[in-house]
Amino acid sequence: MAHQIRLDLDDEAAARLAALAERAHAQQDDLAVTLLSEALAQIEREPVDMASVLDRVPGSWERMRLGREQAGRGETIGLNEL
Repeated sequence: MAHQIRLDLDDEAAARLAALAERAHAQQDDLAVTLLSEALAQIEREPVDMASVLDRVPGSWERMRLGREQAGRGETIGLNEL
């Protein structure tokens, strides 16, 4: 069963994905799915400290804090409502 997620990339990451897709003669969406799936599989095969991986994601702390603030204000949607 396939699951759909929404992934927003900043301009720089989107440009890198577009360039990779062009070189691979692949659709960007297909390449993104493949890259994410492989990254998840690699993490499963070779466990690493996930906190250190997430710490390297630009803006991750700011987005986490924003999410907590929004949740505190009740500005969230339950998973069953998506």
